[in-house]
Amino acid sequence: MDRAEPESQDIRRSARAVLVAAAIAGAAVLAACDSASGIPGDDPADGSSVTATTPPAAIPAQPSTTTPAAPPLPADAPPVGAVPGVPEAASAVQRWAVDLENKTISQLQTTCWTLPPLTVADMYADPQPVLAALAQPGAVTDDVITWRSAGTTVTVDRAAVASGYACPRVFPAGAEPGYDDADARHTVRRYLARLTGQPLDPSDQEGTHPLICTANPAAWDPQGTGNPIPAPLANNPGRLTGTTAFADQQISSQALRAGYVSVQVPVTNSSGVTQTKTFTLREGTDGYCIGDVSP
Repeated sequence: MDRAEPESQDIRRSARAVLVAAAIAGAAVLAACDSASGIPGDDPADGSSVTATTPPAAIPAQPSTTTPAAPPLPADAPPVGAVPGVPEAASAVQRWAVDLENKTISQLQTTCWTLPPLTVADMYADPQPVLAALAQPGAVTDDVITWRSAGTTVTVDRAAVASGYACPRVFPAGAEPGYDDADARHTVRRYLARLTGQPLDPSDQEGTHPLICTANPAAWDPQGTGNPIPAPLANNPGRLTGTTAFADQQISSQALRAGYVSVQVPVTNSSGVTQTKTFTLREGTDGYCIGDVSP
């Protein structure tokens, strides 16, 4: 295949660097409590809240039994190492790698809407080390697929490859792959965006992209009592039905005991009353889930 000439690659890298710098600079004007920018596509200057006209409930629905066919891979797609036991993983990440080579950070933020926007800007800023790691053989453990090079680790949830397109996470060698408070805040952002009728993506539904902790097995124990119970929100998933708006740029978070994070955000109901809600989330192998909300 024909690769881009070195001069074209330099231009593309320079353009990406400018876009990343702009994204980070723009983040500096947001609320200091949230390291993630607002919902992709929204201009923070347009307002600090998200409002809906017809708020639906974010109650779990049966997942769709059909998955749209993934687009064919171009002949010059970057190589991605095969994963023993998960043959579909390489092609799913390969489709993303094509976009990593050819799309802007802003476009990748829209495509990879399950990740916090600034996480995308940070992790995808330098494609070459990522592509070098992906060219290595992959491995799977605990439902996480991993590719490693000497300097970079790339991971993706095993469940994410089923759609045929998967956005991975990137970590420097030696760092422990996982999730952080920005992921917890983004989980709450997605949950409230659904409730206000403005999901980050039309496919972001509870049936296919669960955000609420399951009742079984009973694993909810934010106080560390040693006696876990079913997550309270699992038995009342529509508790905040009637939410019409939330202050997206005022989302903040606080670490609790290991594996738990609380997220605070002003939420407005259908009566026009705004109240700060505290969401408690638990970290799992596939990210954070929401287990409780108060008051």
